[in-house]
Amino acid sequence: MKCQILHESAGRMRVHIVRQRMTLKQADQLEYYLANLPYVSGVKVFDRTGDAVIRYTGGQARGRLIRALAVFAYDTPQVQALVPEQTGRALSRTYENRLAGVVIRRYLRRLLLPAPVRHVLAVFRALKYVKEGLKCLLKGKIEVPVLDATAITFSILRGDFETASSVMFLLRIGEILEEWTHKKSVDDLARTMSLGVDQVWKQIGGQEILVPLHDVQVGDCLIVRTGSMIPLDGRVTDGEAMVNQASMTGESEPVRKTAGSLVYAGTVVEEGTCTVVVEKAAGSGRYDRIVKMIEESEKLKSAAEDQASHLADRLVPYSLGATVLTYLLTGNATKAIAILMVDFSCALKLAMPVTVLSAMRECSNYGISVKGGRFMEAVSEASAIVFDKTGTLTHASPHVVRVIPFGGKDADEMLRLAACLEEHYPHSMANAVVAGAAERGLLHEERHSEVEYVVAHGISSSVDGEKVVIGSYHFVFEDEQCVIPEGEQAAFDALPREYSLLFLAISGTLAAVICIEDPLRDEAPDVIRQLHDCGFSRIVMMTGDNKRTAKTVAAKVGVDECYYEVLPEDKAAFIRAEHEAGRTVIMIGDGVNDSPALSEADAGIAISTGAAIAREIADITISADDLYALVTLRQISCAMMQRIHRNYRTIIGFNFGLIVLGVAGILPPATSAFLHNTSTLAITMRSMKNLL
Repeated sequence: MKCQILHESAGRMRVHIVRQRMTLKQADQLEYYLANLPYVSGVKVFDRTGDAVIRYTGGQARGRLIRALAVFAYDTPQVQALVPEQTGRALSRTYENRLAGVVIRRYLRRLLLPAPVRHVLAVFRALKYVKEGLKCLLKGKIEVPVLDATAITFSILRGDFETASSVMFLLRIGEILEEWTHKKSVDDLARTMSLGVDQVWKQIGGQEILVPLHDVQVGDCLIVRTGSMIPLDGRVTDGEAMVNQASMTGESEPVRKTAGSLVYAGTVVEEGTCTVVVEKAAGSGRYDRIVKMIEESEKLKSAAEDQASHLADRLVPYSLGATVLTYLLTGNATKAIAILMVDFSCALKLAMPVTVLSAMRECSNYGISVKGGRFMEAVSEASAIVFDKTGTLTHASPHVVRVIPFGGKDADEMLRLAACLEEHYPHSMANAVVAGAAERGLLHEERHSEVEYVVAHGISSSVDGEKVVIGSYHFVFEDEQCVIPEGEQAAFDALPREYSLLFLAISGTLAAVICIEDPLRDEAPDVIRQLHDCGFSRIVMMTGDNKRTAKTVAAKVGVDECYYEVLPEDKAAFIRAEHEAGRTVIMIGDGVNDSPALSEADAGIAISTGAAIAREIADITISADDLYALVTLRQISCAMMQRIHRNYRTIIGFNFGLIVLGVAGILPPATSAFLHNTSTLAITMRSMKNLL
C-alpha cells in the first residue's frame, strides 16, 4: 500500500493513504490491522481525508510500522478476520450526516426563502408535534409531547413564527443527539459482549474431535452437553436437552429441544446432550440480536432510571398548570410560553440512561461485562458478598498433584480414564484432570458410552461394560454407594486433606483418588481487604470442598465466614436468608453448581473462564485475570449512582432557574429553549465521560 508521512514526532506518526477515496469498510480494515500490531499503542483512521494517526512504542517500532504499512492490502482474509461484525463507524457517519443536513437546511431556508414561505413551512412542520401531543392526550397522558405541541402552537397563533421555528429546530437537534447517544452506547456495549467460546466438540466419522470455533463450517455437526454454550445457530439432529434461551428470547424457563428443534448461538444447555448441525457461520446475525436484547430488556433499567422517567412525566402537568396560572395572573403570553420552553423530562430521560450505559461501557474496558443497569445499582448498595472457592478465590487452573490408585489399579490408566470422562465438561477441576493427563503424555480415546453429568456431584458413564463414576465423596460413596477395596481403609484414611480430592470408582469399587492442588490467587487477600474498605460488611466463602481445605483458604484470604461441604441449594438458601434479613447480596462463582446461587443473588457475578451456564445465568461477568475487577466494579457502580444523584440536582436546579427568569421577563422563550436544550446536551455529554 502506498502512503505518505505527513507529520512525525516521537512515538507518533500521521500518514496519508495514497488513493482516490477510502470507504468506511477500508478505514475499519486499516484501523484494526494497525491496532493489532503489538508495537502500536493507538490508532485512528479518518476515512474522509484518507489519513491515519498512529502511536507506537519500542526502539525498532518505527521501521516495523513502515514495513507493515507497505505490505498492507485491503480485503485479504487475514485482515477481514480482524474486523468485528460491527465497528460503530457507519453508525456515527449516519448521525453526523443527519445533523449536518438539519443545520444546513435551516440556514438555507433563512437565506433563500422569503418570510411568508418560511411561515407556511413552519406551520407544516408543526403538524408533526401537534399530532404527537394529541396522541398523548387521547391516551389520557400529559407528557412531554403535550408541552412541545402547546409551546409551538402558542407561538404560531401569536404570529411568532421565528420562535416556533427555533423551538422545532432545537427539538429536532435534541432528538437526533438523543438517538445517536443511546444507539452509540448500546452499540459500544454490544460489541463488548462475545460468546467466549474458542473450541467446540465436532463429530467426525463417529468420533468427537475438539476443534477451534473458527474452523467450523455450515453443515458440521457439533456435540453440546450440560453446562456448555451452543456456539452457533443450528438445528438439533440427535439427543434431547433443556436449553436456557433467556439471552436471545427473554424466556425465563429452559426450553426442551429434540430432533428438528432450532437452537441459537449464545444459549446454554442446562441439562442433557444434543447434536447440532450448524446452519449459520460464526457471527451471523448475532450482533443484531444482542442489540435487540439490550434495547428491549427490562434488565437495562435501574431503579434510578425508572425514578427519573416517572418524575419527568409527573412534572409535565405542573409545567402546564404553571403556564396557565402565569398567563391568568400576568396576561403576558410571552412569560407563560417561557415555562413551556423548559421541561425537566428531556434531561432526566436522557442523562440517566446514558449515565448507566456509559458506566456499563466503562466496565467493559476493565474486562467486566454487565447485563443491565439495575445490577450495577445492586452492586453499589450491597452489604454482603458470597464467594465460591474453586476457580474464584483460587486460580481457575488447578493442577493434578498426584494420583493414588486403589484395588491394584495403575495410576496412569486411572488418570487416562478420568480425563476421558472429564474432557467434555468445562469446569476448572475437569480441566485440571485433562491437563494432568496431557502433561503425562496420556492419550485418551473415546472408550465410554453416553456420559451423564450430575450437577455439583460428578459424572457417570459406562466403560467396557462397567459403570464408572467420578466426582465428590458425597456423590461416589453416599449417592452411588461405592465401597473401598478390602484391606485399603488405612490408605484411604491417610489421604492428604490439604488437596481437593476427586474419587474414581469402577463397578462400585474405589479405583483411584486424584489429588488436585488449587492454588490461591495472589491478589485474593488484598482484594478481600479492599472490598471491606469499599463498604462490604459481610464477606462469606461457600464451597463444596472438605473442611480442612476450606478453613485453610478462608484463613489466608480473610473472609468473615466460611461454609464447607455445601450443595448448590445450600448456597441459594443462604442468599435467600440474607434477603429476609434485609441485605442486598452479591454472589461470585464459576461453576455449574454455582448457578442457583447466581440466579438468587441481587447481582450474580461469574468468572469469564467458568462454565457457560454460570456466565449465562450471571448478571455480570468479570475477567479471570485477577479479582481486582470486583473492586473496580464496586467503584464504578458507586460513582455511577453519585453521578445520577448529581444529575438530578443539576437538572432540577438549572431548569427551575430558567423558568423563574422566563416568568420574570428576563429571558425570552427562544433563549429559554436554547439554554434548556444546551444544558440537556451538556449534562448528557458529561454523563458519557468515564467515571474513574
